[in-house]
Amino acid sequence: MEFAQPQPTSKAPAGWFTGDVWWDVMVAGQEPSRMRANLVRFAPGARTHWHAHAVGQTLHVVSGTALIGTRDGALFEARPGETVSCPPSEEHWHGAAPDRFMEHIAMWEATADGTPETTWAEPVTDRQYNGPRTRNR
Repeated sequence: MEFAQPQPTSKAPAGWFTGDVWWDVMVAGQEPSRMRANLVRFAPGARTHWHAHAVGQTLHVVSGTALIGTRDGALFEARPGETVSCPPSEEHWHGAAPDRFMEHIAMWEATADGTPETTWAEPVTDRQYNGPRTRNR
């Protein structure tokens, strides 16, 4: 058994996010593990840019209301205790509702062949962020 050494909280890169976002790396698996997990804290209205994960991503909401958008225009709400899975290569974004902070645990895997695990694209527009919401798919 091994206890991981905690890393300091760090501010998420502005090139991947709109608004203030901070994360704590929980797991950065070493071979043979490819597991990745971060506790991510979004200020009200903060969100990721559009992105996709080669092996998919799972989000578990810890607090607040998460907004998760897909390229087909769907915009979903997820609440504390809910878990959302984004399939491999699906472009999506996620962030906090405009009126409160949101925390989620983001889980994904590195690729087996060393190709980039995440592909980042353009920022989410205010129109996309403020679109009509759906509670469930």
